[in-house]
Amino acid sequence: MSELAKVMEHFQITLPIKIRNMFHIKVGDIIETKPVKDGILLKPKQLIDKDQTYFWTKEWQKAENKVDEDFKTGHFKTFENVEDFLKNLHK
Repeated sequence: MSELAKVMEHFQITLPIKIRNMFHIKVGDIIETKPVKDGILLKPKQLIDKDQTYFWTKEWQKAENKVDEDFKTGHFKTFENVEDFLKNLHK
């Protein structure tokens, strides 16, 4: 699929609506630009707050996937109150 966009004043372009909708691009989103052999690659990006970067590390994501799998397979415990939880935690 190919769409055209015109370069306007201050070198701004408007992404065609089909492309915006396909990639869920909204006003204020960040777009990475990268030169490639045949032109320019535009890639939607998300910025992550510095204090949240740990969540996206391979190790943390591996642990998140393990937790998701544990919930799916029923490998978890529930407690009636905090005291029972703490007793189990200290065993």
